[in-house]
Amino acid sequence: MTILVTGATGTVGRQVVEQLVKRGAAVRALVRDPSKASFPAGVGIVQGDLLDVDSLRSAFSGVSTLFLLNAVVADEYTQALIALNIAREAGIQRIVYLSVIHSDLYVNVPHFAGKYGVERMIEQMGLNATILRPAYFMGNDLTIKDVVTGYGVYPMPIGSKGLAMVDTRDIAEVAAIELLRREHSAVPLPLDRINLVGPDTLTGTDVTAIWTDVLGRQIAYAGDDTAAFEQNLRQFMPSWMAFDMRLMSERFITDGMVPEAGDVERLTKLLGRPLHAYREFASQVATSV
Repeated sequence: MTILVTGATGTVGRQVVEQLVKRGAAVRALVRDPSKASFPAGVGIVQGDLLDVDSLRSAFSGVSTLFLLNAVVADEYTQALIALNIAREAGIQRIVYLSVIHSDLYVNVPHFAGKYGVERMIEQMGLNATILRPAYFMGNDLTIKDVVTGYGVYPMPIGSKGLAMVDTRDIAEVAAIELLRREHSAVPLPLDRINLVGPDTLTGTDVTAIWTDVLGRQIAYAGDDTAAFEQNLRQFMPSWMAFDMRLMSERFITDGMVPEAGDVERLTKLLGRPLHAYREFASQVATSV
């Protein structure tokens, strides 16, 4: 019985592998470049690409449970559909798919809409899966920590509706728990969805108040200028991706990323501990500068 993890060298995927190994699971990691893979002892490494059907067929051979994670890339949707079809062909009946919260609401945001399309395939094809729907990753804010600490400005246009920011450690641990729940079940389990959120729903004002507190100096909120946000992102990523991120931020502003009733309690019970909070994340960043 083997669990295959895709996206295994990324932030979430690597932690999923570690959580599974910690729990005694047999793990196989799908990677593009084995020379860049560094995993705990005992993890099997297979080279492959989610657009390479032959490599997927080889990687999926002998696999009992699949963790499907796709990076935000232009062909993410195609990658996911191919992977799920090959998994179905291989007889894999235990799947955990990493989607995104409000994928059915943010219908104009490309990577949200793509993930919702994958969810629809899982549902309509009758695949036995847990769909994990994480909110905004706290760790995304590592990319702007120099702006916060150096210029005293929080530049992410997250608005005033609030985001239930989630820690990737919580995402990975829930993923591992769900993978093993499905792996150890005598029969394939029915479809389930879990929103992955943090303990607090934070606005731009809330986040800057946390940074002000942990840094001991005033931090300002840059506001909700999504056009400027897009232009800044174009310095670091392709124009299509920067536009995708702008559209996402506009939905942050109009709709927020608010958990459903009971989400926090469900996760706390599942993990058997409190969820990691944004203040903890900010405090760790503050001590490192």
